[in-house]
Amino acid sequence: MRVLLSTYGSRGDVEPLVALAVRLRELGARVRVCAPPDEVFARLLARADVELVAVGRPMGTMAAPSTESAAARRAAELAAQFDTVVTAAAGCDALLATGLAHFSSRSAAEKLGIPYVYATFCPFLLRSPYQAPPALLPGQSFPPEVTDNRALWDLNARTFNTLHGEALNAHRSSVGLPPVDDVHGFIFTDRPWLASDPVLGPWRETPELDVVHTGAWILPDERPLPDDLLAFLDAGAPPVFVGYGSMRGVSADIARVSIEAVRAHGRRALVGRGWAELALIDDRDDCFVVGEVNQQALFTRVAAVVHHGGAGTTTTAARAGAPQVVVAQAADQPYWAGRVAALGIGAAHDGPAPTAESLSAALATALAPETVARARALADGIRTDGAAVAAELLLDTVGRGTPPMPA
Repeated sequence: MRVLLSTYGSRGDVEPLVALAVRLRELGARVRVCAPPDEVFARLLARADVELVAVGRPMGTMAAPSTESAAARRAAELAAQFDTVVTAAAGCDALLATGLAHFSSRSAAEKLGIPYVYATFCPFLLRSPYQAPPALLPGQSFPPEVTDNRALWDLNARTFNTLHGEALNAHRSSVGLPPVDDVHGFIFTDRPWLASDPVLGPWRETPELDVVHTGAWILPDERPLPDDLLAFLDAGAPPVFVGYGSMRGVSADIARVSIEAVRAHGRRALVGRGWAELALIDDRDDCFVVGEVNQQALFTRVAAVVHHGGAGTTTTAARAGAPQVVVAQAADQPYWAGRVAALGIGAAHDGPAPTAESLSAALATALAPETVARARALADGIRTDGAAVAAELLLDTVGRGTPPMPA
């Protein structure tokens, strides 16, 4: 059995696929992963001994589209990854895609006639009468007179066609595939998989969409923490971790604001460098900066986690029992901020650019004894078998000879 896993996105899109690849391999499947050629992803896949097929430009060089023309160019560029993906998928029995790999990967699976699955890591991207759709471009808003969620999703689908339809269909025509009328349906399919924890990211069933909810795909990390980091942790009370992961567009003074907010509570600060290249603001010994590190181990040693609200970071912090402050920047991050607040395991900061005062107020909520207690209690309920469930399902799909989904 051979399986291709395909993604194009940040670490939050790549690492879960590595977790799935490991589980598939344990079941006897041969697996390769298409992912951006960023060095951090190459190291991640090498650590798990999973074959990487580099596709597209490094994700760290990509900027989110802010206009319709930019969105069309992005769609054309993503669709053009088809040649690499279809070559990687040759001889495979199934193709599963996540992130922005949908444009190339579904067409590749269709061209090769193999079963195709699209998986997402956040419920808010999936059509449901119980939630409104996300905006597709910065500053986009829906007509205020339209309040019915089904009508809003219809508008969302038409926007997908406007932004991506021409570029997608031009590429499909060039490789001998028929056009698609519904880009949203093409991307998400009528049976998407949802790889989120059922407590953190629940799905309310609806007859409009057959969602397969597997649980989050978590890659165990057994790496020891660096000696200098351990020395800092051991030198005092648990610090507050501050990091914004793969976000590059955070406010310029976010490191200063974050450290001042942490110090306002008499706490030490542990700063995650991330793609924003955060750094220390002075030479005081109450702060320490770290690069790429085992967050599963680290978050069990901190008083709280201040972060951007990526699905992976939110799940890792919740699993560690660490209270959270989510300073959402874009995409699915406001959803995760809302879930953290609703579950009472932390605070959702109001807006993407905090001041020292506003972040200190959010930290006060996160560090309150009742929040700490709820975060610790919830930790035991986070499932860790999602990747194993998904691997079994995928191989079962192939074993049944499930045909590729129609466009």
